[in-house]
Amino acid sequence: MIISMQGGEKLSLDQIRALLEVTAEVRFAGRSREEMYGWVEATLNEHGYRKQGREAKGLLRDYIGKMTGLSRAQTTRLIFKHAPCGEVRVTVYRRHRFASIYTAGDIELLAVVDEAHETLNGGATRNILEREFKEFGNTKYERLAGISVAHLYRLRQSRRYRQHRSHFTKTKPTTIAIGDRRRPEPEGQPGYIRVDTVHQGDLDGVKGVYHINAVDEVTQWEVVVCVPRISEAWLEPALVVLLGQFPFRIRGFHTDNGSEYINHNVRDLLKTLLIEQTKSRPRRSNDNGLVEAKNGAVVRKHLGYTHIAADHAPQVQSFYENHFNRYLNFHRPCGQVEIVTDSKGKERRTYPCYATPWEVFRNLPNANQYLKPGQTLSNLERIARSESDTDSARRMQEAKRKLFLGFQTARRSA
Repeated sequence: MIISMQGGEKLSLDQIRALLEVTAEVRFAGRSREEMYGWVEATLNEHGYRKQGREAKGLLRDYIGKMTGLSRAQTTRLIFKHAPCGEVRVTVYRRHRFASIYTAGDIELLAVVDEAHETLNGGATRNILEREFKEFGNTKYERLAGISVAHLYRLRQSRRYRQHRSHFTKTKPTTIAIGDRRRPEPEGQPGYIRVDTVHQGDLDGVKGVYHINAVDEVTQWEVVVCVPRISEAWLEPALVVLLGQFPFRIRGFHTDNGSEYINHNVRDLLKTLLIEQTKSRPRRSNDNGLVEAKNGAVVRKHLGYTHIAADHAPQVQSFYENHFNRYLNFHRPCGQVEIVTDSKGKERRTYPCYATPWEVFRNLPNANQYLKPGQTLSNLERIARSESDTDSARRMQEAKRKLFLGFQTARRSA
């Protein structure tokens, strides 16, 4: 049997006693907690619960429990709440919350920065935010400039942030006796580069473009070029362009044992430029680890794994020269490694600070002595200060969007 709340609170004690003796199930027909609490309050007030004796109070307690379906403990709690003021009200629970430091606009700004830089790690992103405010005077980054790396990751998990964020080809070993099989030792001097090739995949048996990635070991200055085929005829002029984009003199050229680099043409080119050629040792995977890490974190991250036809190599090369390489070296912070040796002699790599390759080079002792003839630190500083990190990243992203749009147009035409 279902009893509606209307009039239920006006039953006499005798009627309540008779009702409780009914064997059929009786339950309250309230539709919400507010309605239920209001009925309990009206019932207690109607019968003057505080003035009743022990037997009558027990009868009313059982009646309220029967009608509402609440437990005895919950019924007692509501009666206890009614005692001081004669009211039974729903308690509005307010969770304790710390004061928000970062506004919704800050979270959206972080999403814009991550979209431009393609979501770097927390340390690099924090360095960019700090540089935007301190180096480039952009006041809208003032709060984000002091954010911790841990809290930066928490903001990336927020709902507002998510609302605004809309492999290598293995080379074959060769037995040609070209290049010293050893690890180069730059001894803190720039100009010792690590070089590797990234293939952009095959489609129906047709090879895609090849990216040649070169990274300086000391400063992490990075230059990427693109060729349609990885043959000696294409590689030699590409290496001339690659070496020419480094602002400092190149002293060492280190690669794996792929035949595209270990050949007489490359050897003669490097010998003409007085560049030392070295190659990785067997079972020493870290010999070329720096550039291989950059292959994934930079080239694959921005160019992806989708097949790019060899015919598009000139467009990709233009993108690298005019946008990508400048962004990498003047506006993309890199983790600066520090090797710590523990008490047991085990070496552990840490990355206590982040800086762009240009900042690392600029801070080298007597950096002028490493520059190529005709290149000056003031010219490089002028390039670095011409635009902020995020502005450069967004300009690069727009150029990349147009580049990939051209690929899609060419596919549809084909």
